[in-house]
Amino acid sequence: MEKLIEQLRVILGTNFGLYFKAHSFHWNIEGPDFIQYHTFLGDFYTAIWNNTDLIAEKIRMLGAYAPVNMTRMHELADVAEMENIPDAMTMMRELVVSNERLMFHLRAGIVAADDAGEPAISNFLQDLLDQHSKHNWFLKSLVK
Repeated sequence: MEKLIEQLRVILGTNFGLYFKAHSFHWNIEGPDFIQYHTFLGDFYTAIWNNTDLIAEKIRMLGAYAPVNMTRMHELADVAEMENIPDAMTMMRELVVSNERLMFHLRAGIVAADDAGEPAISNFLQDLLDQHSKHNWFLKSLVK
């Protein structure tokens, strides 16, 4: 069970990191396709944000605690930080990479949930993986 709990914490941190990256790009996007990117990023970060509480609740349902400070959340996040504001295409490529990192951890979480005999959590993570697979399709289509 500890492996599943720790994997859920990594998923939570990575989800939060992806949320923040997408939201900061939403604030800072520029260029001729501004409105399309701004709208897309708004939808994207909102979908990610809506999953944050659900992931933390799964940790609590297993009798463990979710991170309580930004330092720990940052330690758990498998999302590269940005030092500067990139151009729009670089933003989208960065989101592809970060979204794929979250998908990697979701897959690991599914395995951990199955190993722990937690089918409901496995199903939940499969649903998240499906959402992020669709996000990945959209993001990859944007950068072609």
